[in-house]
Amino acid sequence: MPLTLPRWLTLSGLALLASTTQAAPLPLITTQKLPWQTAEQLAAEAVQTCAAQGYSVTAAVVDPSGHEQAVIKGDTVPLQSLSVAYRKAYTAFSYGLAFNKNTTSEIMAAKLDGPANGALNTIPEVLFVPGGVTLRRASGQVIGGIGVSGAPGGDKDEACAMAAVNKYRASFQ
Repeated sequence: MPLTLPRWLTLSGLALLASTTQAAPLPLITTQKLPWQTAEQLAAEAVQTCAAQGYSVTAAVVDPSGHEQAVIKGDTVPLQSLSVAYRKAYTAFSYGLAFNKNTTSEIMAAKLDGPANGALNTIPEVLFVPGGVTLRRASGQVIGGIGVSGAPGGDKDEACAMAAVNKYRASFQ
């Protein structure tokens, strides 16, 4: 006759075994990004800087996921400035991260616009036009991008974006 343990003893032993063999919790990945208030201030400052020069623009800030975090649209900008500002911000962020560049102008000057067949130009979010600035911490960590669109020339868009970044840089260091 086989020896059997009482049912309650077997179940409690299994419960004890299960509780001692559970895996450690998985580590979480954290991402640093600007608070929405700072992103909004950056976008507003870029729009105000351009407005002071007589240019109505849209400014968009993207976070480390590449999504829009803040958008400020001037009063008289054309519709396409919304998507163009976002695409400049996205390009400054993604290519700034990948190639350690600070502006879309730097990306273009370094000829980092992809293969000769233009394959990267088919990615909807990427736009190789001046007007985007990479947002980075003092450590060099990329935390987003800002793009401006609507001034008569990407160099003017980029100057407004850079002025905003320079004004608020200390708040994200």
